[in-house]
Amino acid sequence: MTEAPTMEAKAEPLLLPLDSWHREKGGRMVGFAGYAMPIQYSAEVGGGIMAEHEWTRTSASLFDVSHMGQLTVAGPGAGAALEKLLPADLGALKECRTRYSLLLADNGGILDDLLITRTGEDAFRLVVNGATKHDDIAYLRANLPEGVTLAYHSEMALIALQGPLAASVLDELMPGIADALPFMGSASRGCSGTHLIVCRSGYTGEDGFEIAVCADKAVKLADALLADERVKPAGLGARDSLRLEAGLPLYGHDMTASTDPVSADLAFAISKRRREEGGFAGADTILPLLAEGAPSKRVGLAIEGRAPAREGATIMAGDRVVGVVTSGGHSPTLGRPIAMGQVETSLAATGTELSIDVRGRKLAATVAPLPFVPHNYRRQGGK
Repeated sequence: MTEAPTMEAKAEPLLLPLDSWHREKGGRMVGFAGYAMPIQYSAEVGGGIMAEHEWTRTSASLFDVSHMGQLTVAGPGAGAALEKLLPADLGALKECRTRYSLLLADNGGILDDLLITRTGEDAFRLVVNGATKHDDIAYLRANLPEGVTLAYHSEMALIALQGPLAASVLDELMPGIADALPFMGSASRGCSGTHLIVCRSGYTGEDGFEIAVCADKAVKLADALLADERVKPAGLGARDSLRLEAGLPLYGHDMTASTDPVSADLAFAISKRRREEGGFAGADTILPLLAEGAPSKRVGLAIEGRAPAREGATIMAGDRVVGVVTSGGHSPTLGRPIAMGQVETSLAATGTELSIDVRGRKLAATVAPLPFVPHNYRRQGGK
């Protein structure tokens, strides 16, 4: 759950709490979702997109995702109110447990994807995408009933520690945290006098944690994590290549307000009870698609050769246009180009041979199962 990095810096971008920290570590800063953020770090600290990607796959990397929106929704009936906008079964969501969900429009389009955690009987924590957070806040406030409040925690930073050694690293700072938290579990913990909200989640396909911390304590936490030789900083470039290998969709690219959850291959986010009862925004559009199928579907694409296919490239079956690439790039782990795209459902089966038109050159591609690289989540917790 994030937005694609861009090399085009916007005028006067906002600064993250760790801005100076990134620059001191050799971060190459770019404009992204309205903020100055590191796309990669200098080679002197072991940086570079390829190196940061591989370090995350084998050790542990620190990503700054403080641009994300951290919200709380609370008050009598908060769960029922949110269920009108999300297709999740919040009644079945236990305290300190997190779910991936979708903020939906009345026409069934996806306004954002998000993580939601129950923090109390009538209280929830949401983490939404940075580029859409203000629109999300406005939409939620317009649709939540009187008595249910929404707070935007702009005073909080968010640090992601990702990789197979992340649990061992974090356990050094917070003994027992790895055993206490299964995948998508959440807890409030203290660390050297600093209050943290820790969720075992991430956007890389590796085991990891997202740690919310007061902005004025963010440098202290980042320094404590980086003091462990198993941890190095990583930027947006590696985060994007990791999530592509993991087959994780990118809001604004693999899904938009014009995409329904079925076409986006995110039907798993619609719980069993909600499929039976409906009652969420866009249900009248989405439920028939669940039953009958959508015209197109998000798929993985394995591309022959070395040339990558980027977003917007046309997908062909013979001479007929059958879809479009929504994300693409080089896979450091597989050593080849990969992509995701929307194709006609009749051509979405694994093994279907297609081609991609890249500036007049046709690249051979085959529909591939997602993820490209298996997920390494620790669903039962532990290290």
